[in-house]
Amino acid sequence: MNSLSLSELCAELDQCIQQGLPGTYWVRAEIAQLTDKGHCYLELVEKGEKGMFAAKMRATCWSNTWQLISAYFMQETGKRPEPGMQVLVEVSVGYHPVYGLSLNIQNIDPSFTLGDLARQRQLTLQQLEKDGVLDMNKSLPLPTVIRRIAVVSAEAAAGYGDFCHQLTDNPYNLSFSTQLFPATMQGDQAVRSIIAALSAIAENADDFDCVAIIRGGGATTDLTCFDTYELASHCAQFPLPILSGIGHTRDISIVDLVVHSSLKTPTAVAEMIVDHNAGQLVRIDELRQRLALIATQMVAVRRQQIEQLRLTLQYTIANALQKERNRLQMFNQAIALHSPEQIFKKGYSLTLHDGKIVRDAKQLQAGDTIATVFANGERTSVVQ
Repeated sequence: MNSLSLSELCAELDQCIQQGLPGTYWVRAEIAQLTDKGHCYLELVEKGEKGMFAAKMRATCWSNTWQLISAYFMQETGKRPEPGMQVLVEVSVGYHPVYGLSLNIQNIDPSFTLGDLARQRQLTLQQLEKDGVLDMNKSLPLPTVIRRIAVVSAEAAAGYGDFCHQLTDNPYNLSFSTQLFPATMQGDQAVRSIIAALSAIAENADDFDCVAIIRGGGATTDLTCFDTYELASHCAQFPLPILSGIGHTRDISIVDLVVHSSLKTPTAVAEMIVDHNAGQLVRIDELRQRLALIATQMVAVRRQQIEQLRLTLQYTIANALQKERNRLQMFNQAIALHSPEQIFKKGYSLTLHDGKIVRDAKQLQAGDTIATVFANGERTSVVQ
């Protein structure tokens, strides 16, 4: 019976692989693990139904090749190859008696990954829309004046300093109150950290007017957390308006699409807040001028009305006084016509007995002395 040593069998396998799989092949796979130590060591997988692995294999990209293709990949996609990413790589198949079967990566096609990233992005947006949350944060109104700002940022980030400086040194001498909620803004822990900061803000939502999520500088590849459904969904449903300035100069993240307002940098976010409040100052000044004009017009109208009322009252009083004068004159004439003097002049006289007027002859008796008053003079008589 012929026998082979293990190394001899491995050599046979290596020869078979070299003969059976010569040259290179373009392979579609997902990066499950990636370790960059100069040389790049990867685990490539293909997932079947329900996320189960249909295939898995180790892959290596030697440093001289890795430096070239990773730089090219980042230039085209704005991201570095990372776990969870779908890639199309050109590989040769190799076999090592100690390390076993592996793939040697020679090249990478960024367009394939871009297509997959676009597909994943579209699926995320479709899911947010299906959930009915895509425009929720955008629909929140900004307060008339923004003064209390909750800031989600790395504490030592230059962008946070730029943001605060821009708010403090504004040309309108506006004052603001900011409170930092520190968070990791890149890497595997970023999503969980940012959501934790937002949750802390939500617990005291009445203390703030809006939220600023800011991140200045850093590589574009560090921004992948802002394309995740989990963070985007949380931002979309947040109870306060969110303003983002996370340093995107190449692309717009999904978080940028769901927050109330998206700007390129932390400084731009601060400028927007300052301009928003300055706009309110202009509006207040315009309203003040309008109010002053309206008040002046109203005073003029009221003065005109008062003058008209004064003239009307003056005329009414004068007319009433004239009527009363006419009535008094008529009364005086009537009194004058019916006065005793006028009656006496018509031939009438007045008879008095003991100083009292005699209205009936029966009041007198023979021998009574009476006085008769005429228009001119008086005579005394004795009744017989």
